[in-house]
Amino acid sequence: MPSTETAVAKLEEKLGRSFSDRGLLRRALTHRSFDHSPLESYERLEFLGDRVLGLIVADMLLKAFPGEPEGHLSKRFNALVRKETLAEVAGDVGIGAALRLGQSEDVAGGDNPAILADVCEALIAALYLDGGLDAARSFVSKEWTGRLHADPSPPKDPKSSLQEWTMGRDLGLPEYQLVSEKGPAHAPLFHVRVSVRGNGSEEAEGRAKRQAEQEAARRMLDRLSGGND
Repeated sequence: MPSTETAVAKLEEKLGRSFSDRGLLRRALTHRSFDHSPLESYERLEFLGDRVLGLIVADMLLKAFPGEPEGHLSKRFNALVRKETLAEVAGDVGIGAALRLGQSEDVAGGDNPAILADVCEALIAALYLDGGLDAARSFVSKEWTGRLHADPSPPKDPKSSLQEWTMGRDLGLPEYQLVSEKGPAHAPLFHVRVSVRGNGSEEAEGRAKRQAEQEAARRMLDRLSGGND
């Protein structure tokens, strides 16, 4: 059995479902570079999966934290559905090895966090279309419950925390600048700088622009809180 087919079989085990419609699973794992057709790739399923995941996670949060206000729930929600979390889940269930990629993406596409996150959403949509909301909920509950309870307090991403720090000291909003973008289209590397008035700047790189911004904000926070908080 070819390695890709083996990876797909293992992925189905992780997803907890043997698909009735194999075409759905195949499309969810197909990058546009494979046949150059957006209609035959995961892109439309990704659109649906984003909404299905949001509904399920929101429902999980309401049940898990009945005493929390909307603002706290929103912070938890944003942390759970962001691309970084989706890429982590994709890595845990082995999505990268099961991807159908064109030659232009084949070298690093399976390790690209942005692609992995998008395909994770597409697979949630495929589960929903093949087995209904219960099938999608079963997978999301299995992979997200531990993450949902990992932090007893509402999480704050570095960008939000840095903004709170600067606004609390009348320093205005942090300024983010894209310094450079390099590398091939399937594996770009973003170099970002964040500046805080009167406090200099910090820089970081990441495979996604948001990832680079978050890392730059974290570095700035570490320096500011270490010396000035």
